Amino acid sequence: MKAQRAQNIKWGHLPISKEEPQIMHIDLNSAFAMTEQQARPLLRGRPVGMANRLSKNCCIIAASYEAKSKGVRVGMGLVEARKLAPDLVLLETDPPKYLYVHQKLAQIMKSYSPNVKMKSIDEGLIDFHGTRNVINPRSLSEIALEIKARLKAELGNWIKVNIGIAPNRFLAKTAAGLNKPDGLDTIRYSNLQQIYSELKLTDLSGIARNYEARLNSARIFTPLDFLNTSADVLRHQVFHSVAAEEWYQRLRGYEVDDEPTNLGQVGRQFALDKSTHEEQELLPRFHYLCETTGKKLRYNGMDARSIVVWMGFQSGGGWKIRRTWNTSFYTDKEIYYRALRLFRQRPSHMKLTIMAIT
Repeated sequence: MKAQRAQNIKWGHLPISKEEPQIMHIDLNSAFAMTEQQARPLLRGRPVGMANRLSKNCCIIAASYEAKSKGVRVGMGLVEARKLAPDLVLLETDPPKYLYVHQKLAQIMKSYSPNVKMKSIDEGLIDFHGTRNVINPRSLSEIALEIKARLKAELGNWIKVNIGIAPNRFLAKTAAGLNKPDGLDTIRYSNLQQIYSELKLTDLSGIARNYEARLNSARIFTPLDFLNTSADVLRHQVFHSVAAEEWYQRLRGYEVDDEPTNLGQVGRQFALDKSTHEEQELLPRFHYLCETTGKKLRYNGMDARSIVVWMGFQSGGGWKIRRTWNTSFYTDKEIYYRALRLFRQRPSHMKLTIMAIT
């Protein structure tokens, strides 16, 4: 089947998959802030921001829906956040609480299928292939509603979860983001193109602003344009790698993201709202990058010895620096201390549009 699919990609004739959706993506969106609102009833309905440590220069690493509705975003500095939401309640993170919620979520998910993959502390997916006739003959929508009810019963009524159902992991994650909070959506052959017509390119998981710019340069401005572009154009004008064929299949509902990999590095990137070289504006975002990279590192049970800092400039081109240390590290403080030394070696007069740490 894969050989036939590869041949179809070569000739540009791969149809949209008609497979029955059997992947469920579950996302406790705004999980940290929502968990605090569940634990502290007086916070419910109020804008809440989370930081790893409380200080005037701290960075928002999670925000409640009430805060997001006022424009507060993850990665924003506290000063900027307070301008948008003067009544913002700032809290320091409490990891044991979130670990308990994570364990409860994983326990519930694993009761429906042995094929469960936790993607992070607040999201995961269930693969129902091979279980439909034996373990779960009910519709996945019915099971999703039951999962929502169980989370409320076991964790509390303030807990809201977004669930997406689709034929592959990519579309299931996309479906989980369609109607927040507390959404439940299914993407299948019959509605895929309609859903793409209502989204922006950056609504697609994996398409940040740098990839959006690449796609735009190939006259691809919407997800529907993306879907209708041949693998050949994607390969030669956008991705210049095997990623072209993967996106060509992924967009059509075929699974290309289930291959096991050996994790050799972790990283995050941040696209700036406006180009700038001012350090007081860059540092809160850079601090957020270091903290979220540290979170990802620790979630995978790893430590690091090398850091790469990369940035792209408004005028074009980029800059990268790498350093390896003799001893390993894994805490936010150690990552930030080392990465900041590299960050400050950048060409400081150049305006940045994007920065990343690996």
